[in-house]
Amino acid sequence: MKSILSFLKRYWTVLRRPSVHYSLGVLTLGGFIAGIIFWGGFNTALEATNTETFCISCHEMENNVYMEIKDTIHYTNRSGVRATCPDCHVPHEWTDKIARKMQASKEVWGKIFGTINTREKFLGMRREMAEREWRRLKANDSLECRNCHNFDYMDFTKQSPRAAQFHSTALAKGEATCIDCHKGIAHRLPDMHGVPGW
Repeated sequence: MKSILSFLKRYWTVLRRPSVHYSLGVLTLGGFIAGIIFWGGFNTALEATNTETFCISCHEMENNVYMEIKDTIHYTNRSGVRATCPDCHVPHEWTDKIARKMQASKEVWGKIFGTINTREKFLGMRREMAEREWRRLKANDSLECRNCHNFDYMDFTKQSPRAAQFHSTALAKGEATCIDCHKGIAHRLPDMHGVPGW
């Protein structure tokens, strides 16, 4: 018992001993508080950039893809459930979300340099941007789609015969993923000349 008390006393002495101007305890506590503030600020900024309002704050998105989604079932439907930009373009899990945000940082360069700042430039880059997104969704097995659409709960009897056939075979076996068949589900398709399956 004396050795434990002796250890605690020495530890407390070290924490109270000044480094040059402040004690180690004050520096540790200050670092802890600064870490909490940084973490809170980081998460607040992350969530602020993960909203539809943020996504359409630039005219490139508001005047192009946002106008298109308004005509789809993902925007308005009989159930009132609406998908927003981050629902389909940002993974929900934290580590996947951070990776996606790092990838999206390249889009900031596009904004700064006006890569798609006119309708003509947007249409010129549309196929390239769509293919990049299709590759991303194919690589992650349409993770964002599966956040809302769960294969285990699909009622094939309420689907068209064609959809039920593909969902119960290719999707069930892992031979295909959502984006293989649903490329134009929320936005207009680019020129699909040369795209396999189209």
